[in-house]
Amino acid sequence: MMVLLRLLENKPMADSFFKEALKSSVFKTLSQAAREIDVDAYVIGGFVRDFLLERGNKQDIDIVAVGSGIALAQKTKDLLAQSTKISIFKNYGTAMIKTNDLELEFVGARKESYDRDSRNPIVEDGSLEDDQNRRDFTINAMAFSLQDSDYGRLLDPFNGMEDLEKKIIRTPLDPDITYSDDPLRMLRAIRFASQLGFVIEPESFASIKKNAYRINIISIERIVTELNKIMICDQPSQGFLLLETSGLLELILPELTALKGIEEVEGQTHKDNFYHTLEVVDNISKNTDDLWLRWAAMFHDIGKAPTKKFSQKVGWTFHGHEFKGSKMVYHIFKRLRMPLNEKMKFVQKMVRMSSRPIAVIDEAATDSAVRRLVHDAGDHIEDLMTLCEADITTKNPKRFKKYHSNFQKVRDKIVEVEERDQVRNFQPPVTGEEIMETFNLKPCREIGIIKSAIKEAILDGDIPNEHDAAYALMVDKGKKLGLKPFNS
Repeated sequence: MMVLLRLLENKPMADSFFKEALKSSVFKTLSQAAREIDVDAYVIGGFVRDFLLERGNKQDIDIVAVGSGIALAQKTKDLLAQSTKISIFKNYGTAMIKTNDLELEFVGARKESYDRDSRNPIVEDGSLEDDQNRRDFTINAMAFSLQDSDYGRLLDPFNGMEDLEKKIIRTPLDPDITYSDDPLRMLRAIRFASQLGFVIEPESFASIKKNAYRINIISIERIVTELNKIMICDQPSQGFLLLETSGLLELILPELTALKGIEEVEGQTHKDNFYHTLEVVDNISKNTDDLWLRWAAMFHDIGKAPTKKFSQKVGWTFHGHEFKGSKMVYHIFKRLRMPLNEKMKFVQKMVRMSSRPIAVIDEAATDSAVRRLVHDAGDHIEDLMTLCEADITTKNPKRFKKYHSNFQKVRDKIVEVEERDQVRNFQPPVTGEEIMETFNLKPCREIGIIKSAIKEAILDGDIPNEHDAAYALMVDKGKKLGLKPFNS
């Protein structure tokens, strides 16, 4: 941020720095195209913001033309390599060019007005000022000129660079108008605050709380896109705390806000499972970028609200919350139109098994318990252990060290058992077809009983995971069920 401060204080230095942003040949081509069709053109939005924040090279670049954005895109394509691909969206007055690793998005400068029941604006041609007025935040309204006369000049009508330096999210116009017109901007404000570590300006945040109910006019797909972006931030709790405080979370994910609060009965309390959940998500985010494992962490205790009970004998209980939570995951994914495929099944599995490694520790990590854990978790055993270790949120240093030490013992035991017994995703060494052939059977329940007995015996360590031992057990179990080997 010291660079921004120096730029704010030194105009010659700033002008030189801004031109550096447009040194790529693609910007020279854009400038030439604008000159040849006699329109003014500007780089606007995220590219400008991220360049000033020194956040690396942004691959998608927004270009606004005071005139036809489509015409500018077509002329730019003509000047670029023949392999350049262009997509034109006449209904929206926009176009996109893909060249090398860049995506250039073109739009004509416009002004917008809104119907109260829709976020789709009524669009009219406008000036650059009109276009900057319609932007969501001051830090996204800045533009670099592509004109020869002032190439690289920063146009910053709302002091966005100063807001960058102060780490503030602020709307260009009255926030009530900005958020009411397009309620998705409320989620975007929270997402940018979470991504950048910024603070939402107080008047703006008050407006989000006031207009939270209008999120209902936004499609659930767009809402989930923003939630996913918050979830993959370095510290997702920042965004989810803002969602909760603003009232948006209650409208989008009431299952999470239901975890809030601490109840006391006869002097006995339980922890606040909402804030505990956010700690777990932050913990796991230090160790994985996997979006779906992070969602598993967010939902790992989701079943505690509906299973919470108080007993005078044992105090507060949440019996079966893992199973209840895994069923809730399906309904949440369906409601939010998240993928009902292997990703959802993975989250369900992690939630359902989230307490299993703890149970293994309680059983002193016996070979049998570890074998069953590895078998049931399959290829996701490492994800499950990562989730369970993230679930350690105690502030007691001795307990924290003890719990992590116990989990390391389980990890060591997993390696030992896996190398010896190879039970991860294993199939019983004797197949159903072999059982049918041995006893001259057609498909029947006895086959399942025998296969289950073999599996349990291997997991319990009664027999090795080998064909001969499993075959002998098959014959013995079959005889006990009144079956006779066909060739005996």
